[in-house]
Amino acid sequence: MTPDWMSAGAAHVWRPYCQMQTARPPLPVVATRGSRLVLADGRELVDGLASWWTACHGYNHPHIAQALRDQIERMPHVMFGGLAHEPAYRLAKRLADLLPGDLNHAFFAESGSVAVEIAMKMALQFHINRGEAGRTRFLSFRGGYHGDTLATMTVCDPEEGMHSLFSGVMPAQVIADLPRDAEGEAALDALLTERGGEIAAILVEPLVQGAGGMLLHGPDTLRALRRLADTHGLLLIFDEIFTGFGRTGSMFAMQAAGIEPDIVTLSKALTGGTLPLSAAVASTRVFEAFLSDDPEAALMHGPTYMANPLACAAANASLDLFEDGAWRADVARVSAALAEGLEPCRAAPGVVDVRVLGAIGVVEFDAPVAVGDLCARFAEEGVWIRPMGKVIYLTPAFTTPDADLALLTRAVRRVIGAD
Repeated sequence: MTPDWMSAGAAHVWRPYCQMQTARPPLPVVATRGSRLVLADGRELVDGLASWWTACHGYNHPHIAQALRDQIERMPHVMFGGLAHEPAYRLAKRLADLLPGDLNHAFFAESGSVAVEIAMKMALQFHINRGEAGRTRFLSFRGGYHGDTLATMTVCDPEEGMHSLFSGVMPAQVIADLPRDAEGEAALDALLTERGGEIAAILVEPLVQGAGGMLLHGPDTLRALRRLADTHGLLLIFDEIFTGFGRTGSMFAMQAAGIEPDIVTLSKALTGGTLPLSAAVASTRVFEAFLSDDPEAALMHGPTYMANPLACAAANASLDLFEDGAWRADVARVSAALAEGLEPCRAAPGVVDVRVLGAIGVVEFDAPVAVGDLCARFAEEGVWIRPMGKVIYLTPAFTTPDADLALLTRAVRRVIGAD
């Protein structure tokens, strides 16, 4: 059944990540509830992705919903230039208290890509303000993904299919292999010895390179990057847009390594999957480089909807839910269910790896998978799973019931022939 609103609007909507001429029609969702999507035809699908990793507490959480109702009656939005409001100032303080080290200064925006661009801009101007000329590039890594805007595309894996068309449009960055051992660290050290003078910062997704294929690396890699950044006078930026807020098992992935970056970007689960909000949070050292009697030393940036009060209210409510600590047991429960439920997939045709970290479960194949066909087959099994590249992955809400987790993993096994 296709709703009238979908039929009327289909010719006018440009959908993400699909060839509009050949893509299957999307599934019309009319409601959400807990870990489930309710379709127009009355079917319910267990959401295995938490809406691109955002709805960490499940959909329609009453505490977040009430906070939104209260805030929208008082003040849905007000510009942040020259004005202040309680939700943003309280959120900034709470993030500073949660983050390790002296990551104390939050700059708010609307999307993760924009937060990464702001972090890049901070890093460039940090060196400019200190009188260090020539640091105009960034070091990032193969397998990495940091967004779809023009500047963030340049720090993604250059062979990544979504962005390869734009090669040469923007200045090229320095792309290297992640240092996974002493040999890798030495190779990266040699590269930085040669080119470090032109680099402003190192940019990495800690522990998990998400949209690049759910690729894992260990805490030692992050410690190596911190050493190299310090040795060569570079800033270190952690992109925790995917990994932040419990997804890997700790509140922030960086905590597994016991180190802090100079800037961290946050988004996705920040508002519990309700409204767009992001932040680039800088250390005191970075922030103080912008303090000056010279107006031109200021960070001249200001998204129209930055620090939107409604989104900040949702984020504060989400942090309330994290404060009670129950999420840790939930993530451990989800992790165990994913590990047990996906392990049999190793025997399926074409599977080269099965891996789990926190509330992330991945089945990797030896070749790219047919995304549209698999989505349709998963829907027939009663679940919403959208593969990418060579992986079928699960990133469910932390509150997903055991029965729904079992339904998700069973669907993966059945569709790929492991059951």
